[in-house]
Amino acid sequence: MSVGKASEAVLVLDRAAIAAVILGVTAFSVSQGLTYPLISLIMAHRGVTDSVIGLNAGVFSLGLAVSTLAIGPLTARLAGDKIIIVGLAGCSLCLLVFGITDSLVVWFLARFVLGICVNLVFMLSEAWLNAACPDHLRGRISGLYGAGMCAGFAAGPLAIPFFGSDSSFPFAILAVYLAIVAFATAILSRRARTRPQPSPPGALVKFVRSAPALVVMVFAFGFADIAAISVMPVYFVKTGHSEAFAAIAVTMVALPTALAQPLVGLLLDRLPRHGVAIACGLVAGATFLIIPFLQSEAAILAVFALMGAAEFALYTCALTLLGAHYTGGLLVAGSAVFGLSYAIGSAGGSTATASAMDIFSSAGAPITAGLVLFVLVALMLRLQAIR
Repeated sequence: MSVGKASEAVLVLDRAAIAAVILGVTAFSVSQGLTYPLISLIMAHRGVTDSVIGLNAGVFSLGLAVSTLAIGPLTARLAGDKIIIVGLAGCSLCLLVFGITDSLVVWFLARFVLGICVNLVFMLSEAWLNAACPDHLRGRISGLYGAGMCAGFAAGPLAIPFFGSDSSFPFAILAVYLAIVAFATAILSRRARTRPQPSPPGALVKFVRSAPALVVMVFAFGFADIAAISVMPVYFVKTGHSEAFAAIAVTMVALPTALAQPLVGLLLDRLPRHGVAIACGLVAGATFLIIPFLQSEAAILAVFALMGAAEFALYTCALTLLGAHYTGGLLVAGSAVFGLSYAIGSAGGSTATASAMDIFSSAGAPITAGLVLFVLVALMLRLQAIR
């Protein structure tokens, strides 16, 4: 099935499918939120060099790319809901491997497989969410999905202070948690009326050509997201704030963002959806530009929280628009393209803003991020007008 109103495909909310999807993506984001800092900390404690730690993270990204390119053949051979279950179980096994061995070679292999499994869960969950949702509820359900993802990312790192970073216990706890989620997903999928459809050959290219504005929207989200959580903490320290303040600022991105997404979803169901996306992009760009002119730490945190809510809302908007205009296998293709677009955008965001800080001044980071977001919003408007 190609372009068309998704409400034609489903008229009643598939509650079992939605529950499975939100449960799965929350588990995915908790595991990501924990493993990103935890693996780096453990490797650093063991004397592994920074370059090898970075290479290990790069292997994870390679797994993301491989799974994206393999999504078509995989969905042609196995039902989408079963791939999600296999992906969750694979994540659980990979985390168990991290907990039972110290071999660096095995850790690299496990990180690569973890990237594959994580991305399969992510891509097919997005597709299943839209396949199971009637259009009049799409924004609100996408908002709940985004809230679960944000909450998971925020909750993951909290396990480190409780369980420490010098033992295998956090990996074991998380592996058990993901195994339980995989089991629950299997039960819920038996009650679901919908399934993610196979991605047809050439669907990735077809989707990019059909929806360039959505691709730019997710690129903008990736650019802003990584700039906010990776580069802006460095900016805060360089401008005289404490490391504790920089850490609090990152937390202020995550929690309010999770709380805001259901409201964004409600707006998407009540207002023109492209208009909501444009407004969110403009707000995100403006908050980056305002930061260098603020002196009060309370004001900085408030603006930073608004920044996080606005930039993540771009993803919620893109997800809602994906389901509103595409059905069947193009939902899977669109989710895969979103993953690639986010990866490219995040790479561009970290590189451009960090380089601007080195070349110009500390303020170069937020100013560059804000200006780039305005350019991307203008590009989204142009592409939508052409379409």
